[in-house]
Amino acid sequence: MDLLNTLVDKGLRRELPTREEALAVLATSDDDLLDVVAAAGKVRRHWFGRRVKLNYLVNLKSGLCPEDCSYCSQRLGSTAGILKYTWLKPDEASEAAAAGLAGGAKRVCLVASGRGPTDRDVDRVSETIKTIKDQNEGVEVCACLGLLSDGQAERLREAGADAYNHNLNTSESTYGDITTTHTYADRVDTVQKAHSAGLSACSGLIAGMGESDEDLVDVVYSLRELDPDSVPVNFLIPFEGTPLAKEWNLTPQRCLRILAMVRFVCPDVEVRIAGGREVHLRTMQPLALHLANSIFLGDYLTSEGQAGKADLEMIADAGFEVEGADQVTLPEHRAAAGGGCGAHEAAGCGSHESAGCGSQEGAGCGSHEAGGVCGTAAAAPAGEPRTDLVAVRRRGAGTDLAPNA
Repeated sequence: MDLLNTLVDKGLRRELPTREEALAVLATSDDDLLDVVAAAGKVRRHWFGRRVKLNYLVNLKSGLCPEDCSYCSQRLGSTAGILKYTWLKPDEASEAAAAGLAGGAKRVCLVASGRGPTDRDVDRVSETIKTIKDQNEGVEVCACLGLLSDGQAERLREAGADAYNHNLNTSESTYGDITTTHTYADRVDTVQKAHSAGLSACSGLIAGMGESDEDLVDVVYSLRELDPDSVPVNFLIPFEGTPLAKEWNLTPQRCLRILAMVRFVCPDVEVRIAGGREVHLRTMQPLALHLANSIFLGDYLTSEGQAGKADLEMIADAGFEVEGADQVTLPEHRAAAGGGCGAHEAAGCGSHESAGCGSQEGAGCGSHEAGGVCGTAAAAPAGEPRTDLVAVRRRGAGTDLAPNA
């Protein structure tokens, strides 16, 4: 297919595809899907080999958010039965992080619900960052605390934070349909603040909220212009008790096409499969590793994920390897720019204040009773919503139970 050959050539040169080419990827047929995956896989392997970076989420403060993001189980007015708790103490957060690091994660993502941190919150998170780094040599720490005020990114950097996550989530033209308590411009401003402070910017999107192909291309092109180092791709978890609970618009094939489009537009950045992979990719998850070079290990913010052991087995069985702490994630030309995001020519970044470090607070599967990809629940008929794969997190941070890592 001429389109795919063109996109591979452009990806290897870090050249931006045309909007028409990006839209054409999303419009390919299921018959062409493996060809699309194979083409995008060439670009992924060129820049990242067969390495998979593991990231681990720690939800520092859960629920009770004053913002009205329609996709979020922690939003104002949410009736989802999620865990609600105030700030974890630094030692508690470090203990939670240690479980993910023991499972092979090299980055810990510290997330807190809310519009944005107060200066006291920044002090609290700074202490947590220092505690985690003192107890775990070489770990990367990404903070996701919502909208930043002037000077806060610099303080997080001084405390040892390596990265900051704030997702754009959807296109600028449709953002007001999803959230009314802050603006798209607010999000862009926070990503720029992180970048200016020397933090590695992380910003991505949420697919499956009823958006059009044009919306998806718009947000990915906006991300490339912002030029983050990592782009998390979330697939909406339609939590009961949220306004988007009935939005079941994704198929595994659609998810793979979205990931391929992101890889072609952002060829040399860390593309991370974030919340929702278990719910929407399901048994097709291994194919997605040919497109993305990064995933979250274990559970998410408010929902359960695939068991950490199953993640590691999936990576090995698919012929990939877990990226080691001594390996540099980004290609040399990006890493040489200081690990931040603005000095290079490609990619995109951003995060919402309760769907942390690139992860929309969904997921599914694992050892919970709902079964899911690695559980025992009977599969729903093709095309039916897989509500059986959505389970509220009841273990790990904020509980007395061991985490799933």
